[in-house]
This record gives sequence, structure tokens and C-alpha cells, in this order.
Amino acid sequence: MQEVDFYFSSQSAAVRGTMGLLLPVFLAFLAALLGALYLLGMFRQRQPGEPPLDKGLIPWLGHVLEFRRDTLKFLERMKQKHGDVFTVQLGGHYITFLQDPLSFGAFVKESREKLNFSKFAVQLVHRVFGYVAAEGDHNILQMSSNKHLKGDGLEVLTQAMMSNLQNLMLHSIGSDANQKTWIEDGLFMYCYNIVFRAGYLSLYGNFPHKPAEGGEKAKEKDRGESEALFYEFRKYDQLFPNLAYGVLLPKERMKAEKLMRFFWDALSVQKIKAKDNISGWIWDMQQARQEMGMDESMINRYMFVLLWASQGNTGPSSFWLLLFLMKHPEAMRAVKEEVDKVLKESGQEVQRGGPLVNLTREMLMKTPILDSAVEETLRLTAAPLLTRAVLQDLTLKMADGREYFIRKGDRMGMFPYSAVHIDPEIHPDPYSFKYDRFLNPDGSKKTDFFKAGKKVKYFYMPWGAGVSMCPGRFFATNELKQFVFLMLAYFDFELKNPDEKIPEIDVKRWGFGSMQPQRDVQFQYRLRY
Repeated sequence: MQEVDFYFSSQSAAVRGTMGLLLPVFLAFLAALLGALYLLGMFRQRQPGEPPLDKGLIPWLGHVLEFRRDTLKFLERMKQKHGDVFTVQLGGHYITFLQDPLSFGAFVKESREKLNFSKFAVQLVHRVFGYVAAEGDHNILQMSSNKHLKGDGLEVLTQAMMSNLQNLMLHSIGSDANQKTWIEDGLFMYCYNIVFRAGYLSLYGNFPHKPAEGGEKAKEKDRGESEALFYEFRKYDQLFPNLAYGVLLPKERMKAEKLMRFFWDALSVQKIKAKDNISGWIWDMQQARQEMGMDESMINRYMFVLLWASQGNTGPSSFWLLLFLMKHPEAMRAVKEEVDKVLKESGQEVQRGGPLVNLTREMLMKTPILDSAVEETLRLTAAPLLTRAVLQDLTLKMADGREYFIRKGDRMGMFPYSAVHIDPEIHPDPYSFKYDRFLNPDGSKKTDFFKAGKKVKYFYMPWGAGVSMCPGRFFATNELKQFVFLMLAYFDFELKNPDEKIPEIDVKRWGFGSMQPQRDVQFQYRLRY
């Protein structure tokens, strides 16, 4: 009996010893599990005074899959469910979306100490361009853009753009075989190709003219180099949305990295310095970073950032504008009459064998109908997502008096496309292209738009707003107008199929500026004279 007692006693001691060893491990595991669940957002609850909270069903991921699938549909569903302010979980981040246009000022005007754009931008440019941002980057960009991409600086770029557009569009104008022959092409690829290449050459320079070869040889080199660059850029552009979200497959990731290396080399400091007519904007950007002591390889990467930022949206926008004009004969007629009028008032005439048009910035400032058509196109097809990091706890004050507490560490966002651009109260019949929507009856620019009887200040936001407003918007608008002006002055063009339906938007690109179509549209063009 004593032996039995001894056996059970020793077994109990062993169990207690094992439990003593396992208990700390179990408690550590439990603490780690609870910590992980906390980080995944499982325990976050809406506190009094906060916006409605919708975490979704999947821990940490939240609604990110639906958000990426179709941002517009997701945000409209959330707005119907929660109202015009709500917080959602997206891939580990809590983002409060503000969708009341009358309250946009609270977002746009908030101090950088509380709402910061740079933190998000720094992460994005590193992920998609391999560029490590330096302190003061945004200020340098802003100052150089103000100097070279608007005002007097824009005069120089306008002339450069006109020269390069003529080289690309009209280099065969003297060929008898091409005088009145219809040329067929895909409208999207044609517009994107021409506008991208002309913009690239205007900013990054031209091949030098060698006296022994003559000027035409240098122009031919410009055409060849820019053509090759565009097709590589197009490959990268198609990967961009998934690259930005960090969800590329391994094979696609390798392709993106290879394309990055191509552009770091093609846009390198040494290669650009060998060009003529380098824009002051690009030159200043290089010089400022060299003076900061930045490694040349990193400057090369920044040149790629600038290429995408300056040329990734204007080409697609020009596609939509020409397509809308061809689908709306009254709009085409009005804009074409304005172009012919401006040409005549400048003392110029497009005629066979005559001099090429000298389209100046002054002439481009006399096109209110074209301006309105451009703005209407951007209203329908530009869809940036404005995002800020919340650096301090803040109170969001709405136009109607409501107040919401926003937590430090969260993010805030606005999607003006759904909140403003297609709001039927601000823009009646919002899905229709109305070329004169932004014109008053007297021909002046219309800026008075209303919602709930109140004037809407932010009625049109294709360029973003506040600190994240596109610094190159004046140059981009000029590019777009110059291209369309030349198309109307020199060419007849029409859809191959007059009954062609306007293609659907590629919803994968919501939030990345100018939208792209799901498919191309065939058109044909020929010289007018």
C-alpha cells in the first residue's frame, strides 16, 4: 500500500512539475495571441464621438479585397450604410473617409502637424519607384514647379511641347502619299503614345543637332527613342495598380523590377546631361539633389518618379476628350469653330505647303469652350484618392455642425469622384458629357455650383487638393489642349464605327488619377488640307 501511495505521490509531483513548466509557455502564447488579435484590430470598438466603424469580416484585411476590386462601388455602399463619414479597416489600417463635399475644407485645410500627406507618399514612391525620399523633397518640388510649370516658365515649355508635338504628328506632312489617305489606329494608344512622347521630350530634352547630320536626323532619333521608351512605360503602367498595393505575383514583381532598372538607366543623370533643351524643371530637380549630396543612382530613380507623375495621366485624358468630342457632334463643332477662330485671330492659317502653326500660350488662353470640355472630361474620368496620415488626435468638424473624433495613427481619405464629380445635385445628369457644363451663358468660366442650397467650394477636384494638389496641373492642361488643338487644326478624324459604345472604365485603376478604358476604340484620321 505504501508503494502505491508513493507511486501516485510521485506521479502528482511530475504532473505539477510539467504544469509548472507549461504554464508560462501557455501564458506567453496567450499574451502573443491576444497581442496579435489586438494588432489585427479584433478588439477595436467604436468610441463615443467617433464615426461609424466597419471592420469587415476578415481580421486585419478588413474590406481591402472589396475596396481593391471596385473602390467606387465599395465607398458608395459604405456611404449608403453609414452616411457621409465612416471608418473602415483596409489591410491593417483604419481609414476614415469623408464624403460630404460641403465639409471638404475640414480635410483640405487641416494643418500638416495633424494630417500629413508626405508620410504616405514616401512609402508609395519607395514601393513603386525604388526611390528613398529625402527631407525637403516636397518643398523642392513645389518651388521648382511654381517656377517652371506655371506663369512665365510655362511659356518655354509650351513652345517646347509644340515643337515636339509637330515632330511626332506632322513629320510626314510633306509626303504626297499621306496627304488625304485615311489612317486607322486605336484611339487610346494613339493619344497616349503621342502625348507621352511629346511631354517626355519637352521635359527631358532632345538629341543634339550634329552639323554633319542636320536637324532632321536629330528629330528622327527623338522619334525613335521616345517610341521605345513609351512601350516600356506602357508595360510598367499596366503593372502599376497592383505594384502600388503590393500584391504583384513573383513573376510580375520581377518584371516590374526589370522595368524599373530600365528607366533608372534611360533617365540617368549622365544620359540626360547629354541632351539639348532640357527643361528647367528637370534641371533644377537634378541640381537640387546633387547639392544635397544625394547619390546619383538615387537621383536617377527620382527622374523616373517625375516621368510617371508628369506623363502617366495626360495621354489617357486626351483619349477620353477626343472620344467624347467624336460622340457628341455639337461639342466637336463648337470646339472646332473656336480653334479656327483663334487661329484666324492670330493671323495664321493651316494650308498645304504653308508654315506649321505656332501655337502660343496666349492663344491657348483664348479657348473657353475647349477649357470647359477639358474640365468636363476630367470630371468624368479623373478619380484621385486623397489620403492623409493622422499624426495627432483631431476633431473633424462638419459643415452641418456635427463633430467626429479621429484617432492618432489612423488615416483619413476622400474620393472626390463619388462625392463630387458624379453627385447629381452638384452636377445634374452627372454621367453625361456636357461640353459647356463649366461655362456661364456669357461665355465666362462657371464656378457656382450648389448642394442643399449651399455653394460648393470643391466642386471639381481632378488634381487633388491642398498639399497633395498636382504641382504640374497647368503644364498637364497645356499638354492636353495643345494636342487636341493640333488634332482639330490639322486633321479630320472620326470613329471607325459611328455607333461605337464608350468603353467601360478599368475599375482596377480607381484612385490613381486619370482612368483608363477596358478596351481601345478604333478611329481613323487624315489631313484636313
